[in-house]
Amino acid sequence: MKQNVLDAKADAIEALLQSHRIEATVTGGTVTPRFVRFDVHVGVGTRVRKVLGLQEELALVLGVSDVRVYRQRKSLRVEVPRSRPGVVKLPALCKSLPRIPPASMVLGVDDEGVPLLLHLPSPDVAHVLVAGATGSGKTALLRSMILSLAIYQSPRALQFALIDPKGRGLAPFARLPHLLQPVVSDAEASIVLLERLVREMERRDRQRRHRPRLVIVIDELADLRMVGGAAVERLLTRLTQRGREAGLHVIVATQRPAASVMGGLVKANLPVRLVGAVSSPEDAKVATGIAGSGAHKLLGRGDFLLVSRGKIIRFQAAYIPERQAQRMVQGLAGGTRAPARTLS
Repeated sequence: MKQNVLDAKADAIEALLQSHRIEATVTGGTVTPRFVRFDVHVGVGTRVRKVLGLQEELALVLGVSDVRVYRQRKSLRVEVPRSRPGVVKLPALCKSLPRIPPASMVLGVDDEGVPLLLHLPSPDVAHVLVAGATGSGKTALLRSMILSLAIYQSPRALQFALIDPKGRGLAPFARLPHLLQPVVSDAEASIVLLERLVREMERRDRQRRHRPRLVIVIDELADLRMVGGAAVERLLTRLTQRGREAGLHVIVATQRPAASVMGGLVKANLPVRLVGAVSSPEDAKVATGIAGSGAHKLLGRGDFLLVSRGKIIRFQAAYIPERQAQRMVQGLAGGTRAPARTLS
């Protein structure tokens, strides 16, 4: 984006605030794939709520559908969506990261353009919730997370158990050599798989083992809960409460992660949340667990918040088209690495 365009937007923000008798200086103009961020330094004694209340007027003078305004330490930030958003391509991002810590996922890039990773074995991570409305990009993010783990880890080091109730989102991984068994879509078969995973966790506990890492991914938990009922909640509660030390990690995706949908204990045991666009402030609070996160103002199509221990990081999710993901899986399947073990 050209400097004169950034300067014009900064001037427009300053002019609007001054028209409301708010002393402010706008700096920054950080360009990310999806938005431009401006830092706004206001005078001493300025009421933050007064600035927050001007979001609609800011969007109007900047000629965009919406803006996001929030406090960051001693300044306010105004995020303005770009008219032509960029795409963070997973293959290119992985190519720029020849080595990453074991069992780490590539999520995308943060609002400073820095690659964002998630280290599953960390006590602060362990299990992950991915939430967002239709069009937020949560299934595409799941695919990038799975593929990035598979790219950097051999089947001897890390394996997957994939549950896809709709039978579509995780279909590209049908030939992934890291699979414990074929992708499961049937509710009854899903319960059987979860029971086997609980037994494996208990066996590892007795033997004090945690390898290979087992990553359990469920693409739409609400659909599975609807059919599988209390059994699904009970088994997932066991896995999320005790799985980390045994090397088992749970990643679940759902549109609205209310406790009534997921189960209170399951939700409480998912310390990291990756939240895409949702439809209302109420849904944003349910998804992030934090009031005022602004998740309902996200732009969709891979625009996400990482929420962990009360902190929020906005990032653009890495993306790979489904057909290209299938080709990469075929390349991994055609390699010489040893196949994964099937649970007994």
